[in-house]
Amino acid sequence: TIDPARRLAQSLGLEEMGAEAMEVDRALFSGVGVELSGTLTAAMLDTKRTFDDLVVKHSSTREKADRLLNNKLYKYISASLAGTQEYMAMEKLVEVKADGRYDLIVLDTPPTANALDFLDAPERLVGMLDSAAMKWFSEAFESSGKFSLNILAKGASAVLKGISKITGGGLLEAMAEFIAEINELFGGFKERARHVERTLRSPDVAFILVTSPSPPSIREVLYFGDRLAEAAMPRGAFVVNRVRRAPPFAGQVGEGEAAAGLGLHALTLDADAAARLAEAHGDATKMAALDAHNIQALDGDVAAGVPIVKVAERATDVHDVRMLADLGAVLMAGGDLE
Repeated sequence: TIDPARRLAQSLGLEEMGAEAMEVDRALFSGVGVELSGTLTAAMLDTKRTFDDLVVKHSSTREKADRLLNNKLYKYISASLAGTQEYMAMEKLVEVKADGRYDLIVLDTPPTANALDFLDAPERLVGMLDSAAMKWFSEAFESSGKFSLNILAKGASAVLKGISKITGGGLLEAMAEFIAEINELFGGFKERARHVERTLRSPDVAFILVTSPSPPSIREVLYFGDRLAEAAMPRGAFVVNRVRRAPPFAGQVGEGEAAAGLGLHALTLDADAAARLAEAHGDATKMAALDAHNIQALDGDVAAGVPIVKVAERATDVHDVRMLADLGAVLMAGGDLE
């Protein structure tokens, strides 16, 4: 997972989730009557650590790797630059996919539009490394091992001198050193980014798009679905979560029926309880119908062979292994709503 929310770890009975894969205690499953045929492990993405591992892997020497790892600009970029987390999540996914210990890998992303960054992350990384600005800095550093504006074209030199007056020369030197060091890794990173792209389009990878029945969420997931289709990346399913279920009685509840129902259970409530019960039933029926109407916007994708899995709203949040197992059974059965 790259989602920092702790609910998943808590549901799995883990105090915390770190970068190292942790096997969930089998006793948690057997204790609630869940049969476990294999093992389940969980981990939280450490963006910087994943980036560091790439640097070490592709550097020609450990000394060069350490020089880059200790660069001030690298330390910022590897942890904070927009898109880095998404790209490193893809890197981690590819790494784990190649690990023979696992049969199925699930990458859980934050529920935001930033999930779209996954599609562009490999291309953006290659574009950044191969940009004109990167080449400028690399040229300014290569000849002497120190940053020099003298060898650059006059226009580029003037621009960078202007920047240095604002930021200080130290930043430009750090940038030049960073670019010179990472330039050596460019071939490895570029090929790796292409490999990530190919992996995302492979037949054993699929994107599960999770949404709620609200119109803004439906519009967002449809946009994401279209982006996946344009990028030739497979959509495995739409999961519509927390769909309100129509009350069991499909007709209209009058005050007389409500009062009779209350009396049947020997309930003594306020004088207007029957009227309020009838009104609440009507409202619940309307809200369920509204959710069903909103979900119809996904029907075009059903025709394209993408299943829609509708999961009814639960009385409480999922917070333990038993509830996770029950929810898993619902998902694998294709949902619990027609």
